[in-house]
Order: sequence, then structure tokens, then C-alpha cells
Amino acid sequence: MTPKRTPPRIYCGVDAHADTHHAAVITDTGILIESRQFDTTTDGYRELHTWILGHGAPIAVGIEGTASYGAGLTRHLRSRAVAVVEVPRPNRKLRRNVGNSDPIDAEAAARAVLARNQLSEPKHGDGPIEAIRALRVARSSAVKAATASMNAVRSMIVTAPETLRTHLRGRTTTALLDACIALEPDLGALTDPTNATIVALRSLAGRCRELRREANELKKYLTALVKQSAPRTSEILGLGPDTAAALLVTVGDNPDRLRSESSFAHLCGVAPIPASSGKTTRHRLHRGGDRRANQALHTAVVVRLKYSDEARAYANRRTAEGKSMPEILRCQKRYLAREVFSALRADYGALTA
Repeated sequence: MTPKRTPPRIYCGVDAHADTHHAAVITDTGILIESRQFDTTTDGYRELHTWILGHGAPIAVGIEGTASYGAGLTRHLRSRAVAVVEVPRPNRKLRRNVGNSDPIDAEAAARAVLARNQLSEPKHGDGPIEAIRALRVARSSAVKAATASMNAVRSMIVTAPETLRTHLRGRTTTALLDACIALEPDLGALTDPTNATIVALRSLAGRCRELRREANELKKYLTALVKQSAPRTSEILGLGPDTAAALLVTVGDNPDRLRSESSFAHLCGVAPIPASSGKTTRHRLHRGGDRRANQALHTAVVVRLKYSDEARAYANRRTAEGKSMPEILRCQKRYLAREVFSALRADYGALTA
């Protein structure tokens, strides 16, 4: 009898883009087998998967941008029981030496998987945290657009004709929006700057009010979903719906990819690293990680310093020891990250059960 041949072990790298994905396959000894381009459609994902299996047994597929352009392919491969890892962007030195193109980047991703260089497990994006992320993106967009509209209203009032400026200045935000919407322009005399300014103010004020209404409605949905998905995390002092949602989105739907509390602190940008020189011995927080999660922790720490007696007592004690306020905030962010990580693990455990 002829013994059954074992398929060769291979590694694959994918350079993901909006309309196309470029994939490269190498052997377990680093020899490039082939590279090819595929469309970012369901048929394209199926063709890519079949093409990979045609070259051997994939150990892992490294994708650059599993949470953006590569999200669809990541979900497709995971549903087919293919191991997917997130690979970092090619370093600048490599790009200077060998150039920059889709085949080169795909091959570099495959070699990063082979070398196990700075790999991370991608977010699954198929649970309630992905729903929280979608709502948070929509609300953040509405808040930014409403702020821009309100700034445009106030800026236009500064240069408005004197009678209109006198009528509108000194009002609160809500009263100013009401007053702008209540203005009645003469549409037959738009050559008059006053009438044209009234039309513009009515448009901006109406837009701002609608966007604020949208943002408030989305916040209700977001608050309910965060409390339902992570009740213990939501109860931590200093964490509101927005800050808790930011931390949940950072972790994703599969918290087991964070192996320890220190890895969560590193992901949030609150892991201390040495910053000593000469006779000075100190630490600082590294400047990597998810900046939105870092901002959420910073906001929570500021709130705790204002409303928590324990946090204020800690700050006073550290100030007496000669620590500056930025250093005290760094320490408190690290302590808060430990508390948040424990609550998140408990919430995810209950959610999985």
C-alpha cells in the first residue's frame, strides 16, 4: 500500500484593503510558494480559503487590520476553524530596503506569523461588545457633528448684524437654539445680510437640535446595553456609560486574549516602564496602547479624585511624599486598570455562562 501523504505545513499572510486582499503563502522553512489577489466579497473569501488549502495545511493566517479592512475575512476564516492572528504593520526599515507593495506586505505578514513576531489574537466581533461599539461610533459621530454645528452658530452670531447679535447674545445653549429656530426671515429679500444670516442660523440650530436628540437617544440604548453586558464594570466609581463602553470595546468579545492584568494595563497604555537617568529614579507610562481606553481611565480617575474620599486621601499622601499630580494620576490609572480588569473578567464569565 502507498502511505497517505501528509499535506505540507504552511503559513499565510494577508494585506487587507477595502476592495481587495492580497495573500501570500510560505512554507514552514520560509520559502515563498505563491501570492495572489482576491476580492473582498463572500465569493472572494471562499476562493482565498480554498486557495490556501490547495497549498497545504495552514498553521495560521496573519492578517493586517483584523478589526478594519480584514474584519470580514477574519470572521469567514474563523467560521472555517482556521487560526487567525493579527500581525503588525511592516516596519519602516523593511519598507525602505525592499519597497512597499501589496505582495511585499502580504509576504511580510506571512513571515511575521512564521517568526511569531508581535502577534496578537484578533477580536471576534460577534457578540454584545460589537453591538456596543456600533452604538458608540454612531453616538460619537452625532456628538461631534452637534458640537460643530453649535460652534458655527456662535461664530456666526459674532459677525451677525448688530440687531440680530443683540437679540441672541448672552443666552444659554438651549435658549439660543430655541431663539434661532424661532427667527422668521424674509425669503424674498435674501440679498439683505440679516435675512440670509437668519436662514443660516435656523438651519444650523435645527441641525444641532436634531443631532443632540439623536445623541441622547443613542446614549439611552448604549447605557442599557452596557449595564446588561457588564453590570459589575458599570458600578465602578468614576465609570459612566461612555467610559465603560470604551473599555469594553478595547477588550472585545473575547477577553481570554488578555492573559493577565498586566497585559490589560499595557493595552490601555497605563503600564509603567523605567524612565530613570543618572541619579533620578522614576517610571512613566508607555505611550502605546489604545488611546481611547487610556482616555477613559484618565477621565474616571479625575472623577474619583473629585468625588472619592479615598482617592483624595491617596493623592494627599503621595503629594506629601513629593510626587507630582501627573505621577499620582499615573499611579491611580494603574490601580483603576486592576480593578476594571477584575470586574471585566467577572462580567465576561457571567456573560459566557
